[in-house]
Amino acid sequence: MLVADRYRLESAIGRGAMGEVWHATDEVLGRPVALKLLLGDDSDAQTAARFRLEGQTAARLSHPHVVGVFDFGSWDGRFYLVMEYVAGHSLAQELAGAGALPPERVAVVAAHTAAGLALAHRQGIVHRDIKPGNLLSDADGTVKLGDFGIARFVDDPAAALTTAGQIVGTSLYLAPERALGRPAGPGSDVYSLGCVLYQLLTGRPPFHADNSTAILYQHIDTDPVPPSTLGVPLTPDFERRLLAMLAKRPEERPTAQETADFFSTGAWRGAPAPVFLSLIHI
Repeated sequence: MLVADRYRLESAIGRGAMGEVWHATDEVLGRPVALKLLLGDDSDAQTAARFRLEGQTAARLSHPHVVGVFDFGSWDGRFYLVMEYVAGHSLAQELAGAGALPPERVAVVAAHTAAGLALAHRQGIVHRDIKPGNLLSDADGTVKLGDFGIARFVDDPAAALTTAGQIVGTSLYLAPERALGRPAGPGSDVYSLGCVLYQLLTGRPPFHADNSTAILYQHIDTDPVPPSTLGVPLTPDFERRLLAMLAKRPEERPTAQETADFFSTGAWRGAPAPVFLSLIHI
């Protein structure tokens, strides 16, 4: 099948709430791409607007750790979004195969994801749906942040709720302020990333229960169990930073940029901070 006389659909990758994603070939440029087709037709104005927003939001973010957006349009009564094809797997798949990941790998995931988030936050964009399935890893282990389907700008007064009054996002990774119905901010993404890192290290999210309501209450009222007490071989610096990301109050969490710097410089190992010496010519 050829979409918009340009993109040949090769094989289905997955299906989400709004659309189905295909591995496709851009026959004009001769490169592989990922193409998301909106489910149904474009007559549903709200769904179409949300789909368009995903493309417009991600297109503003050019970064090695954010899935790039190449094109957007309408074809055969359906909207489509053309994105960078990441030949690899999601962190959800990686976690399912391994059960838990070593701290060295989790530090890479943290550094890469936080770097992509830091760019989004500088642009005034909050992702609002950080979870293992939205983090993609290529064959070299580079992690890219994808799926800006429910992202919102920081100053959007409707950022916390849908028009139906429902909190959007995945309850396992939802920040306490969002569980209380308050607007999402950059710190909400950092908290969600902390939940993901915790799950990658321990094999389970920091909070879990039989229903989403109970999980939301745990996000609000319950302190996470330190991973080291579960037998995870973390350095004290790594664990302190992770638990800081899971602080109940947004202002007590590190920023995405601080998180990226911490995990990319090796500070999580307990190594001293790098010292930069200037050469003085006499």
